[in-house]
Amino acid sequence: MRLHHGSSDGVGTRVRARGFTLIEVMVSMVIISIGLLGIAKLQALAYASTGSASARSLVALQVAGLAAAMHADRNYWANGYAPSPITITGTNISDGTLNADAATASYPVLSTGYCAYASGNTPCGTAAAGDPTLAAFDLHTYAASLNGMLGSSNPVTTITCTTNPTTLTVSCTIQATWNEKAVSINSQSGANTTQATFAPTYTLYVEP
Repeated sequence: MRLHHGSSDGVGTRVRARGFTLIEVMVSMVIISIGLLGIAKLQALAYASTGSASARSLVALQVAGLAAAMHADRNYWANGYAPSPITITGTNISDGTLNADAATASYPVLSTGYCAYASGNTPCGTAAAGDPTLAAFDLHTYAASLNGMLGSSNPVTTITCTTNPTTLTVSCTIQATWNEKAVSINSQSGANTTQATFAPTYTLYVEP
């Protein structure tokens, strides 16, 4: 409050009070609200980025694990016995032999832990050339692990192997694709978003 004294001509002292008007308060509240919305947006983007980075790291680890399993079963992968391409959608493998889950003399039940230590079945060990049992177990294990982590993200893995006609060496690529849930930076990026926008692909080159 500021007091304003009158002139010395005898006129009585005038008192004038000043403060915030309702309009000023409302403008201040609008500015604060915009700032808080911006902070909330930044927090949502941070959470989305963290989730995306975590998913990509886990996919990279799973694909690297499958590559290591292919190296361990060179009798199958390096000799060109694997069908190409192999597509793994969820837990389903496109090749009927590798996807089989029936108890037969040459292809035991995979879902009961065949090839696992202390499973009660004969361990796979190093499979003979052309024997798909160990490769099937590795692919089923990989598919179950990846789908368990990204089940709602529709993971799809494609394994493509080719043989060099000169050196007769086999090279394979493992390509994993899944859907991500992310936050758009602004309305313009949101309007331009399609289903393929958040469908990252991780590719690994392997020489079994």
